[in-house]
Amino acid sequence: MNPRRQFLTSLGATTLSLSLRHVSLGQDQSETMKIALLSDTHLHAEPSHEYRSFRPYDNLVQASKEVLASDAQFALLCGDAARLEGKKEDYVQLKKLLEPILSKMKMEIALGNHDDRANFWTVFNNRPIDKTLSGKKHVSVADLGPQRWIVLDSLMYVDKTPGFLGQEQRDWLDKLLGSDLTRPVVLMVHHTLGQRDGDLLDTERLLAIANKHPIVKAIVFGHSHQWRIEQREKLWLINLPALGYNFADNQPIGWVKAELRSSELVLTLSAIGGNKTEHDKTQTFKWLT
Repeated sequence: MNPRRQFLTSLGATTLSLSLRHVSLGQDQSETMKIALLSDTHLHAEPSHEYRSFRPYDNLVQASKEVLASDAQFALLCGDAARLEGKKEDYVQLKKLLEPILSKMKMEIALGNHDDRANFWTVFNNRPIDKTLSGKKHVSVADLGPQRWIVLDSLMYVDKTPGFLGQEQRDWLDKLLGSDLTRPVVLMVHHTLGQRDGDLLDTERLLAIANKHPIVKAIVFGHSHQWRIEQREKLWLINLPALGYNFADNQPIGWVKAELRSSELVLTLSAIGGNKTEHDKTQTFKWLT
């Protein structure tokens, strides 16, 4: 067992409610890595299902083709993978549509408020190898070339809007970030970072941890079905667009191409529906100090 894996396993052993997965791609931290960022697929088992005149099934089929045609080496889905209640049949359909991507690259899926943890694990069969973890939260750590991405689990109740990390997950994150890590860190969590009832209820405590550790450079999230990026203190807050459908006509439907570098994050929107005015627009976000 390598030292990093041994360290992560020891963290998991002391935090028995965390279901830890660890992915490592690209050992040369000076190289760039390209990944695909998707969010809020809201996939229904029935392909013809529509919401706001959008078909999530068709959107995911199109996005999958684009991801496969790109030079992405890894993929992340930022929660609300299933339509509303995280039904098994929704995940069966999701896994089927993602199979071309999964056959080409590794992928991690965060859980949102429309996901069901048990059903997701059953269909995707991706519980961690470490049997000492009881699996109340689905957390993953991905070392992706020059950056480390930590995927958190904010699912509190299925089909209820607010999210919550909880003290145990926050303590685990704080301990991990305080270790001897050399890569810039990006956190991913499904819920929006605000003060509304439907946001992440422990937003301020998460931000306090992130600001405590200068190695954290950005937080990526979904939930609001908006494409928006803002700066808050030393952090970039990146709200991914939804792939299933938007809530407002001025928002795109699509996914984001990300190029990871040691000193910055380069993002390009691929809008496949909704407002396409920013389609193929590239923005570079240098790390804030």
